[in-house]
Amino acid sequence: MDALPLLLDWLAPRLATRPLIIGIAGPQGSGKSTLAAGLAARLAGCATPVAGGGRIVAAVSIDDFYLSRRQRQALARSVHPLLATRGPPGTHDLPLLLDVLRRVRAGQPVNLPVFDKLADDRLPPQHWRRFDRIDILLLEGWCVGARPQPVALLAEPVNALEAREDAGTRWRTHVNQALAGPYSRAWAQLDALAFLAAPDWETVPRWRAEQEAAMVRATGKRGMPPAAIARFCAHYERLTRWQLATTPARAGLVLQLDGQRHVIGQARR
Repeated sequence: MDALPLLLDWLAPRLATRPLIIGIAGPQGSGKSTLAAGLAARLAGCATPVAGGGRIVAAVSIDDFYLSRRQRQALARSVHPLLATRGPPGTHDLPLLLDVLRRVRAGQPVNLPVFDKLADDRLPPQHWRRFDRIDILLLEGWCVGARPQPVALLAEPVNALEAREDAGTRWRTHVNQALAGPYSRAWAQLDALAFLAAPDWETVPRWRAEQEAAMVRATGKRGMPPAAIARFCAHYERLTRWQLATTPARAGLVLQLDGQRHVIGQARR
């Protein structure tokens, strides 16, 4: 099955709502960005008249809300060295994300940030995307909608990275507390959540390696070697496993993927 028609069909009863904020979650490499871009184009292309003009649709990644490199380096010094690596909860600018979501909800002008992953830093505001209003916002990201784990589950490391570099659980506790606080307030702004479910955790590093190879082909730049990709993915393992186990019970739409990212099943709530 193709994911885009399934998403469009699921969203159809909600499209009369203005504004509409939809979360699209899924592990690294599951195709969230491509799907969100395609969905935004389709929704904008089949626009129906609304007050003030046609339907304005925007897709944005939670990756675009990463803290600047300098801010993450400061966190690495003050809280835990692992916070220098972008991606896990605690490395995003939640005041900025919450401000964007509230502006969308209020029908106000919105500036969507842009993060340059090759430079590992956010672009200056003059390069952000500007909208007079946004009728439908698609917020995609690997941890969108994620809930914190019970504290007791943090004690046991899930991989070598946690065992060696977070033996005292300070990093994963910080991530979990962030999910319980500002991230939960952001997820409360979502009108609905769609989840792309990988077959298992072991598939995710392979997908991430495929992403890296595609980036190298597209840019000609040197990519991360396999060992670096494995270490990078280890930052995401705990929460990805938790989402695969718990998010399907809460998401409005779950698309079950096979190892080639084909939809092999769906569930709706």
